[in-house]
Amino acid sequence: MTPAARIQAAIELLSEMEKGDAPADACVRAYFRERRYAGGGDRRAVTERVYGVLRRRGLLMWRLGQTSPTPRALALADLALDDGEAAAALFDGGAHAPAPLDAAERALLPHLTAPAETPPDWALGNYPAWLDGELRRRFADNVVAEMRALDARAAVDLRVNTLKAAPAEVLARLAAEDIEAAPGRWSPLSLRLAGRADLRAHTLFRDGLVEPQDEASQLAALLTEAAPGEQVVDYCAGAGGKSLALAAEMRNSGQVYALDVSARRLEAMAPRLQRAGVRNVQTRTLNRAAEAWLAGMAGRADRVLADAPCSASGAWRRNPEAPWRLQPSRLDALVATQRQIVASAARLVRPGGRLVYAVCSLLMAEAEDVLTPFLAAHPEFRVRPVAEIWPRLGAPESPVDPSSPYLLMSPARHGTDGFFVAVLERDA
Repeated sequence: MTPAARIQAAIELLSEMEKGDAPADACVRAYFRERRYAGGGDRRAVTERVYGVLRRRGLLMWRLGQTSPTPRALALADLALDDGEAAAALFDGGAHAPAPLDAAERALLPHLTAPAETPPDWALGNYPAWLDGELRRRFADNVVAEMRALDARAAVDLRVNTLKAAPAEVLARLAAEDIEAAPGRWSPLSLRLAGRADLRAHTLFRDGLVEPQDEASQLAALLTEAAPGEQVVDYCAGAGGKSLALAAEMRNSGQVYALDVSARRLEAMAPRLQRAGVRNVQTRTLNRAAEAWLAGMAGRADRVLADAPCSASGAWRRNPEAPWRLQPSRLDALVATQRQIVASAARLVRPGGRLVYAVCSLLMAEAEDVLTPFLAAHPEFRVRPVAEIWPRLGAPESPVDPSSPYLLMSPARHGTDGFFVAVLERDA
């Protein structure tokens, strides 16, 4: 592919991403699966261009002065920032190249290449301007640094399955195969790979000794403190990552009920359970047929973990297209769902039991703001400060902010996904 053809391919890929909800990496794979003629160098160049646009889209939008720029405009602005007015040469209308610049684009080019004033924080931090107030509630004057940390590529974290191995054993096996890894900072079960090794074909993964799981996500299950013999509910189980972790903490004794609105996601859990050697997990789809079971389970669960659906703003470094897809109406709908989930999950907790609420989000609207009305309406529940629980986890270091009863992990401060965890306990 010529340099101009690579730019056209990047524009096409950005256009595909705007059409649906598929993650950027899935769009890239699908695009090149249909264009097998593209060589490895072409794929790398196009992919880097696309991700470069996504990771500085806020700055490009500000330079363009447009709130909804086209993929072509974004690609042009990105090129102009790198190459100045020479970028126009790649829009030559040749075979497989972008069409020539029109008069409006040519008039815009000098503005794109001229020295600029200091951009606003939303442009520097690469997030939608409408989220500025919400993010500033959380991070105040550190908002740009916190959000820029989401531009870095996420590390590969593994959770060691203690039903089959100890972290030191897995670390030694990785070292024996020259796979560099180190113990995690926060979770006693975490190992972080130094590179980008794909372990899905490795015997450690195939035999169920490890599961890929961000270190912050591991902490939500650990703070549940599920014990052998207990009745534990994973209320929003998805494909079961936390159900696996809970079962391991319980040493396969007691019962984990993995609940989700999606039967398809629950079905995907079966091979993971088998691989991990987990025998104490039952799955149930949250539909009308489950209402009788939920009524019978009311007030009986020792532990309930509700890792609720959310904006996933804490994981935007994995999906750099996601900030620009989030809309105020979508956030409002998510918050309404989260409040409903907390209230429904709380009904299952026995007196003296524990409810753990977690979201992979950096937004207070999905965290503290969800809990405030719940706690006001349910005086039988109180917040258990994470600082009181942390010493029992056996973690290497503590990320707990002593000024807050909750746990907030962020990429800038902790090198993990952004994650909020609250521990609520019901009066006995």
